[in-house]
Amino acid sequence: MQLNILTPELKVFSGEVESVQFPGMEGKFQVLDNHAPMIASIVEGIVKIKSAAGKQEFKVKSGIVEVLKNNVSVLTEGIIQ
Repeated sequence: MQLNILTPELKVFSGEVESVQFPGMEGKFQVLDNHAPMIASIVEGIVKIKSAAGKQEFKVKSGIVEVLKNNVSVLTEGIIQ
């Protein structure tokens, strides 16, 4: 599935992934290939990405996630270094 992580200033990540885990408002949740459509809020925390190239993590501020037809879009207020 295609994952895009965006802040108001830049595109943080764009690529094909196997799974992605988010820090949701009521706990962590994971999105896999062919996930049902959804929109969810995320809180400050770690986004964990698993792809053919390996694993990556980004610490994000709050935002939203949209899942639709194997496209996952993350709009976050920013990345925490």
